[in-house]
Amino acid sequence: MADNNYHEEEVIGKAYDARLMRRLLTYARPYRIPLAIAIILLIAGSGLQLLLPVMVQIGIDDYIAVKNMNGLGTIALWSAMILFGSFIFSYLQMYITMYIGQKVQYDLRMQIFGHLQKLHLGFFDKNPVGRLVTRVTNDVNVLDELFSSGLVSVFGDIITLIGIIIALLYYNWRLALFTFAVVPLLIIATTIFRGKVRAIYRDVRTRIARLNAFTQEHVTGMNVIQLFTREKAVLNKFNSINADLRQANLKSVYYYAVFFPAVEIISSISLAILLYYGGFQVGAGVLTFGELVAFIQLVQRFYDPIRDLSEKYNILQSSMAASERIFKLLDTEPEIIPVVNGPKPAKSEGKIEFQNVWFAYNNDDYVLKNLSFSVSSGEKIAIVGATGAGKTSLISLLFRFYDYQKGSIKLDGIEINRMSNEILRSQLGLVLQDVFIFSGDYAGNIRLGNDNISDAQIIEALKKVNLHDFVINKEGGLNSEVKERGATLSTGQKQLLSFARALAFNPNILVLDEATSSVDTATEKMIQKALDRLLENRTAIIIAHRLSTIEKADKIIVLHHGEVREMGNHKELLQRKGIYYRLYQMQFRDEDLKAVG
Repeated sequence: MADNNYHEEEVIGKAYDARLMRRLLTYARPYRIPLAIAIILLIAGSGLQLLLPVMVQIGIDDYIAVKNMNGLGTIALWSAMILFGSFIFSYLQMYITMYIGQKVQYDLRMQIFGHLQKLHLGFFDKNPVGRLVTRVTNDVNVLDELFSSGLVSVFGDIITLIGIIIALLYYNWRLALFTFAVVPLLIIATTIFRGKVRAIYRDVRTRIARLNAFTQEHVTGMNVIQLFTREKAVLNKFNSINADLRQANLKSVYYYAVFFPAVEIISSISLAILLYYGGFQVGAGVLTFGELVAFIQLVQRFYDPIRDLSEKYNILQSSMAASERIFKLLDTEPEIIPVVNGPKPAKSEGKIEFQNVWFAYNNDDYVLKNLSFSVSSGEKIAIVGATGAGKTSLISLLFRFYDYQKGSIKLDGIEINRMSNEILRSQLGLVLQDVFIFSGDYAGNIRLGNDNISDAQIIEALKKVNLHDFVINKEGGLNSEVKERGATLSTGQKQLLSFARALAFNPNILVLDEATSSVDTATEKMIQKALDRLLENRTAIIIAHRLSTIEKADKIIVLHHGEVREMGNHKELLQRKGIYYRLYQMQFRDEDLKAVG
């Protein structure tokens, strides 16, 4: 609930960056043929639009002025055909550019999401989920706008503008010069507008980032908000952030509301000059009335691409900012480089060796120090220690979520950083304290997209964790709906479902990271009964705060400040009356200790 910056967006760099644009254009390269067709269609459509003033001039000078009405039908027919052709070209061009935009958007999203899956867990510790989701959604949408309505349209506007300038000079170069006399005013207005809008745009993006982050954080923590009746306080804070965004957008509206009327005023001044000077030329016989009307129509069209280019500037700027953020993410190298075609154990026995392992999340601030122990095939070991002793860090290293700085970790005699993640993790099953349940159904939550796991295997896994009756008795059975984050499941049921998920993949090694810490006593006893069957012929590493769950372990390793301080079975460690004894004493009464002897 602290008033922080809610992971604000980075400051926008250049309005146009040639390096970024070149990189963006590589995504359009696979679609260069339809892109070229779209440009040709746009040029053709623009050319047809320029023919309409010519038709008007011919109609006035050759027919209306001389009172010859016989050819007006032909002129009208040609004008209609030009309009229809322009419509067809515009439709095809817009469809193709939208198609290219959607294809580029698809390719970018696939690349970003695929890249996110390659990054190590430490990256996600430092980067808020909301910001990463924004990269895949909002920022990619901005680039879609560039490819579907920006890139080709800008090119078309420039071509149209050049064509109009040439046509104006062709009709009457003197009148054209009078028209161009107001262009410096237009340049000044556009420059001021661009500078103001750029600053406002940065402000809007920052406030959108605040609003998105605040909303995501507080919707996720809604149970805490309601528990402590903080709805009104949170709503007031949301109102403040929302009001800031509204004000920033209103500033943007203000500058747009000023700029476009300013362009209209400038074009009106140009038109007034044109009418005044052109009228004299018509009177002097230098210019026909039809030519003057055609010239006025061309001048009016002269300002359309200028207005459009001003709007496209905003798209260009937002695209540069979005692409900079996207490429910054894509350029983030995974700290854990996946091994390709690494060695595979000749025989999967489930033997684990930690030899003098040192590990730190940050520089030399080691959380594990000179850690050494081994787990034999089929052995059940427990790892205990106070909070912060390094238990979960140890498991993260085993799964290679992080890489250790010194020492060696081997699985069945092979260094784990030489094995591919697929081979390594296919032999490991993990049940975490904080269970994540996906929306979908029960079968999907256990199978996780692995079609090699049959319904029969899922049912067997559910039976082993005593969750079979609960699932099967639901309407739809394995295919019955599971809400987002398992909203309709109890904490114990989520834990049991995660057990079934691990078992369905049939790992050689099962790791339980405080997997029973959040369940009630009855559910814990249910799990304990299942564990004896689950762990048969399987290597197991059990991390638990409840020492009663590990009394039957073959070996108990006691961690303290990242170091192995004690090792032995339950009875041996109690007799030593060391760290384990004190941990046990905090959970059980003195009478229980005396009974243990």
